[in-house]
Amino acid sequence: MKITVVGTGYVGLVTGTCFAETGNKVTCVDIDKNKVDKLSNGQITIYEPGLEKIFLRNIKEGRLIFTTELETAIEGAEIIFLALPTPPGADGSADLKYVLGVADHLGKILKDYKVIVNKSTVPVGTADKVSAAIAKNYKGEYDVVSNPEFLREGVAVDDFMKPDRVVVGTKSERAKKLMSDLYAPFVRQGNPIIFMDERSSELTKYAANSFLATKISFMNEVAQLCERMGADVDMVRRGIGSDDRIGKRFLFPGIGYGGSCFPKDVQALIMSSDEVKYDFEILKAVEKVNANQKLHLVEKIRSHYKGDLKGKHIALWGLAFKPNTDDIREAPALSIIEALTTMGATIAAYDPEAMPNVKAQIGDKIKYATNQYEALSGADFLIIATEWSEFRTPDFDRIEKEIKNKIIFDGRNLFEVSKMKELGYYYESIGRAAATK
Repeated sequence: MKITVVGTGYVGLVTGTCFAETGNKVTCVDIDKNKVDKLSNGQITIYEPGLEKIFLRNIKEGRLIFTTELETAIEGAEIIFLALPTPPGADGSADLKYVLGVADHLGKILKDYKVIVNKSTVPVGTADKVSAAIAKNYKGEYDVVSNPEFLREGVAVDDFMKPDRVVVGTKSERAKKLMSDLYAPFVRQGNPIIFMDERSSELTKYAANSFLATKISFMNEVAQLCERMGADVDMVRRGIGSDDRIGKRFLFPGIGYGGSCFPKDVQALIMSSDEVKYDFEILKAVEKVNANQKLHLVEKIRSHYKGDLKGKHIALWGLAFKPNTDDIREAPALSIIEALTTMGATIAAYDPEAMPNVKAQIGDKIKYATNQYEALSGADFLIIATEWSEFRTPDFDRIEKEIKNKIIFDGRNLFEVSKMKELGYYYESIGRAAATK
């Protein structure tokens, strides 16, 4: 097939590259000429494990090309994917100006039948709005389809190439046939393509992410109880995760969720609910719990130092909202940095991928180390905010040599409490008893 992908952000670039990998001719469109030039020259613009290899292969084979010209890009295309930003507005609602702007433009340049696919996460009713925007200027045949993405940053290529399900919202048999043919190579092992109406498909994405965010916040609440009741959240997690009605995933406590999806999608679903006069109380609580949890480690630190952090120098491991990505959107580490520097502390941080993005956002508010051990030099204590694999089995002898005090505040529960006690650390984590010297 010949496919056009409008937008070369995280979703658009992964989508376009993975469709090219199965033999399709894919043209990706972006208004940012500098970005298009970089991509055309083989310079990938996001960090995602496994993506660069297939990105370069498909550019070389001529199946993946980039342009700023939408009209040229859609010539001969059967399917046009809209992978555009839908940032939250001041009230939490999704801003559709980019999606509807492109839809309006498409209405002026379409010449024959196309399937226009909303790949972005959009509120219920967006397919109708996109269709109306196109119809203002184009009276020919077309279909607007909802096909939400369920990609996890860090494993997005595997998620796309081997999806556990593909959700497609359309009432059109013609569009259904095209989408079935397109996705057939990705579901050969029998995972389903689930067809439904457009509105149900749009709601499915918000409901899925909001449910996962709810699981995370629930376990963070349980961790708070464990700390107050003398229980161990790891034991509780294993106990409930073995129930197949609950499952083992998304039961790890920590310092809150972040990223581009969960915070935005929870806010958007709350806002959409308010618009139809339904008070989605559970999700409002989820959002509140998550905001509080991002500062839970800060409260532990404040308590340990009796509220006096002025002049303390802190090592921070991890800046991305999760490992295997450079994404810092809504990252708990940023909330921690803001709180601690406001209290007069200084911070030296290390992250394998996210430091350039943090520096672009907050500048020289903190120092940036070249490796995890350099960040420790002269620090009063260490904070762990992201569970990168290289942080899981560090050289504790080297930590002891670099840091002033053997004190670690771990927001990701990387180490066993008993081991830290044996090593002589003061160690606080989430939902577990502290190890004391």
